[in-house]
Amino acid sequence: MSFVESFVERLPEPLRSLALKHRELLKFAVVGGTCFVIDTVIFFVLKTTVLSPKPVTAKIVATLVATIVSYVLNREWSFKTRGGRERHHEAALFFLINGIGIALNSMPLWVSRYLLHFQEPHVTRLGEEVADFISAQIIGTLIGMAFRWWGYKKWVFPEADFRPRRVTRSYDRRDGEDEALGRS
Repeated sequence: MSFVESFVERLPEPLRSLALKHRELLKFAVVGGTCFVIDTVIFFVLKTTVLSPKPVTAKIVATLVATIVSYVLNREWSFKTRGGRERHHEAALFFLINGIGIALNSMPLWVSRYLLHFQEPHVTRLGEEVADFISAQIIGTLIGMAFRWWGYKKWVFPEADFRPRRVTRSYDRRDGEDEALGRS
């Protein structure tokens, strides 16, 4: 049993029912959190080392690596029962949606650095770091996440229950499945 499954199983009602009803969104959020950590670590390592004069490039590289991890985790876990497209078409749409997501994710950092000039010598080094974190990792991530959630459900994985779902635990069943299977 995974950490998420164990966590959901321990939730009190009505939180458990709510979590089960929105399981795709919760899994998407867990994948997003994982990829947020990957993105943040790579961004700050690149931004403070080899790409220090190019923070937007560092952000794009970090987001691209996190996107590749995101595709695998979202396809095989978050949206494992969704589909409707051939895999190569699905992957192409996923990376197209994420290309747009990368642009949306990078835009607040670009605005912060090059329009608002929240960088040295206009602000302190600490001010620059805080502005970079807020614009790239908070605002950019939220904008990109909202767009990706919409894009994945609308274009990449459009058909719910396209791939068979393996039911291994009672809470994996959707509302009404127990009755449909003759259980109460």
